[in-house]
Amino acid sequence: MSAFRRSLRWLFALAGFALGIATAVAAVVARTMVAPPRQELWATPLDVGLPYETVQFPARDGFRVAGWFVPSPSSQEAPKPAVMVVHGWQWNRLGYAADNLLADLTGSKQVNLLGLIKSLHNDGYHVLAIDLRNHGQSASAPPVTFGQSEAKDILGAVAYLHGRAEIAPEQIGVIGFSMGANAALFALPQTDGIRALIAVQPTTPGVFAGRFSAQQFGLLAGYISAVAGLLYRLFGGPPLSSIRPAFAAGGVGETPVLFVQGTGDAWGTVEDVSVIAEQTPHTSQLLFVNTRHRFDGYGYLLNHPEIASRFFAEKLQRSGEP
Repeated sequence: MSAFRRSLRWLFALAGFALGIATAVAAVVARTMVAPPRQELWATPLDVGLPYETVQFPARDGFRVAGWFVPSPSSQEAPKPAVMVVHGWQWNRLGYAADNLLADLTGSKQVNLLGLIKSLHNDGYHVLAIDLRNHGQSASAPPVTFGQSEAKDILGAVAYLHGRAEIAPEQIGVIGFSMGANAALFALPQTDGIRALIAVQPTTPGVFAGRFSAQQFGLLAGYISAVAGLLYRLFGGPPLSSIRPAFAAGGVGETPVLFVQGTGDAWGTVEDVSVIAEQTPHTSQLLFVNTRHRFDGYGYLLNHPEIASRFFAEKLQRSGEP
């Protein structure tokens, strides 16, 4: 056998090996898109000195939603405003632990929502932190749809809050992170029960998938994305191109929305969030913050919770006026 033929055999063998590895990676990505591994709850509000209730209620379509209700410190007085905190993809009501190999490989950082919950509580708000479907302790309802189906969990949470006597029903706000922000945008056209929203780094899934793949997989990004997308659809997922938060944003009505987006986000883009904000009838503010990674954008609000309290103090008080 000639050296040329031996070289070709080695080349084809290496190409086949690389293709096999890429296909395996695509299968893992698709599996995470359909139903991500669940993170265990690693703390409770009691760890930061907060009283709380473990609660469950049905989503709009009947699936079980689990969460924590942290009452306002002045909950024995007149009904108070409430803020719902909604997590991102692969997180739970606590945030993101970032304690696995995938987090190390992607440069993901821990997101701890307890500090934000405590700050809102201290400022007089009731707080409801929920696990979206397929996450935390909520029901399995695959596939994840990056906001579309998850909006039904938020609608169920609004109904739950309306059923509590200590809540001022006309003064409910939401803080959504990533997929949670998408879900809130998809929920808003279906309810008048959300009177203010802070959307932290919402993203068009097609944009996110393309940029994430390009950063993580280099020359194999196109193949891995295509195979993962095909597998995702085979398991019932919609085409990512059909999930467009900007379309939902056009129907949010009079609800004021504050957008937060990091400038150094390698997976989302300032341009994408700008388009979503432009479609929102009442964008109160588009806050761009200097960051080096997507997780820095989440951290900005967590490090400056007074931004949330000021926003809700103005917008929810105004919405509750006769």
